[in-house]
Amino acid sequence: MTSPRDSQLFTGMNDNEYSSAIAHITSGERTYIKNQIILSAGDTTHSTGLVLSGSVTIETNDQWGNTTLLGMMKEGDLFAVTYALLGAPLLVDVRANEECRVLFLNVHSLTGTDSYMTKLIRNLLNITARKNLHLSERSFINANRSIRHKVMSYLHSISLREHSDTITIPFDRQQMADYLNIDRSALSKELCAMRDKGIIEFRRNKFILKRGDLS
Repeated sequence: MTSPRDSQLFTGMNDNEYSSAIAHITSGERTYIKNQIILSAGDTTHSTGLVLSGSVTIETNDQWGNTTLLGMMKEGDLFAVTYALLGAPLLVDVRANEECRVLFLNVHSLTGTDSYMTKLIRNLLNITARKNLHLSERSFINANRSIRHKVMSYLHSISLREHSDTITIPFDRQQMADYLNIDRSALSKELCAMRDKGIIEFRRNKFILKRGDLS
């Protein structure tokens, strides 16, 4: 990502509006190394993070060491939007998935009638709505009882978004297992079984959906 302006947060702004908006809400930039915690569950923040380079994961970690991966934010994505708007304690950890740069933007108190402010609020609403859709989608995926149907539901959801049966997922195997709330070895075994039945083909994080019999 070459500029914060590439983010959806600044969609529809002219040069003057963008300059005013970025000056009004920027609260700092930081670089993180891989696996470094950016925000911890229990923290409060008035700033949302804009990923300038690299990627970050959103996850929950319980007291027994179990991790549930809720999503991955890539260049141009925002994280902790709802928490920043409400000033509520985080229920998740935000972790650097690789070395990354994050620009923090204070969105807690957006007021005023300036054109850039109106566009900021509208864009934040759109971004928040999309995140809610993503969470709903994940709930539907994990409502499936079998590993096979969870996997196929997840892959199918990406296929619909990309309008293709050949897709690339953002996760490695451990992250995919964490996202689907299943054991990694069980996931790997099921993927191989699905490949042997002609349901899918895959290499690393690239998949081809073959539309075979799921039974």
